[in-house]
Amino acid sequence: MGIADRVAMILAIVRFLCISAVLLAGSLLAAQETAFQVDPAQSDVKFTLGDVLHTVHGTFKVKSGALQLGPVGKITGEIVVDALSGESGSGMRDRKMHKEVLESAKYPKITFRPDRIEGQVPSDGKSSVMVHGRFSIHGAEREISVPATVETSGDHWTASVHFTVPYAKWGMKNPSTLFLRVNDNVEIDLMAAGSIEKHTASSSQ
Repeated sequence: MGIADRVAMILAIVRFLCISAVLLAGSLLAAQETAFQVDPAQSDVKFTLGDVLHTVHGTFKVKSGALQLGPVGKITGEIVVDALSGESGSGMRDRKMHKEVLESAKYPKITFRPDRIEGQVPSDGKSSVMVHGRFSIHGAEREISVPATVETSGDHWTASVHFTVPYAKWGMKNPSTLFLRVNDNVEIDLMAAGSIEKHTASSSQ
């Protein structure tokens, strides 16, 4: 075997090994799944609603949540917010919100079920991603895409999400009166945190 043949054989072997390594890495990545458990004690929802006199700030409590991040931008699970927990610091205003706007006795849960994520969530560090999914409030479900900032460190994660809910356009009553006018949109800030669990797809079955 000549020198040229030997070089060609070595290059072929190197090429084969490189391709095999890429395929192996891809198969391992596809088999991995990361579970993000939501800790309600570390999570909450803040809302902001403007009116002609001042800006109203309030909160809702996160009831539960679990997300599973798979390969190729796939994400499943849900985050559940307790609609009955909403408060803004005014008993009269809160009663009106629950009875006339949210009808929270009839629709006690607000949920977000993601199905797709654009961007990479590193195993350690901060990243900005876009999350697409279905948002359910007041008994109706709608598709939304929201920007999120996610930070992971060891077995802990945090995420912040900001988006606008055009509640009047979505069929909920605007609580404006003759003397008080409020916006038709409410700004939502979700802060979520919890633990991380990594496992393979086979171990999750």
